[in-house]
Amino acid sequence: MSSARGVRPEVVRRALDIVRPGLVADGGNAELVSVSEDGVVRLVLQGACARCPAREMTRRLVLEPALRARVPGVTVVLV
Repeated sequence: MSSARGVRPEVVRRALDIVRPGLVADGGNAELVSVSEDGVVRLVLQGACARCPAREMTRRLVLEPALRARVPGVTVVLV
């Protein structure tokens, strides 16, 4: 298992940039709030995503898997 130490916010932002076009296409966005030492990434959803009834599904099925696959050490994504 990879260590969460060293998860750099700029790496998380680059990974978010990969999924961002899909969010923007639906009128939303996601902004990085923080990355903890234990690999917890906190995001704030913006625009239509902030009010969307499917925001939890977006987190669980889009954001979390994309970030965990692209950023070693990410353990969970919270919005």
